[in-house]
Amino acid sequence: MRDVEMASPGREVVDRRVPTMSKEETARLGREIYQRDIRPQVEADHFREVVVIDVETGIWALGRDVSGAVERLWEQSPDAVNVWSERVGFRTMATIGGRFIPRAV
Repeated sequence: MRDVEMASPGREVVDRRVPTMSKEETARLGREIYQRDIRPQVEADHFREVVVIDVETGIWALGRDVSGAVERLWEQSPDAVNVWSERVGFRTMATIGGRFIPRAV
């Protein structure tokens, strides 16, 4: 579902994607789908890449970064709004002033 802002004269229309479920529910479903369906397929050959998942459909895409993966996902699932992302092989997506800690195998 998309929320479209009405354009005023001389102003461009903005297309905003609005999530339809809570962040907590998106995270729960995303982690579950990643662990169950995706991790076994990507862990060996796609270390450090990003997986983004449409948690409503289970459609997912890989990329070197979030924006690339999201673009690929939207090619397959243009209406995806409840999206979860994981960095292959790590417990977190990003770090601030630290380092990535690999996921225990």
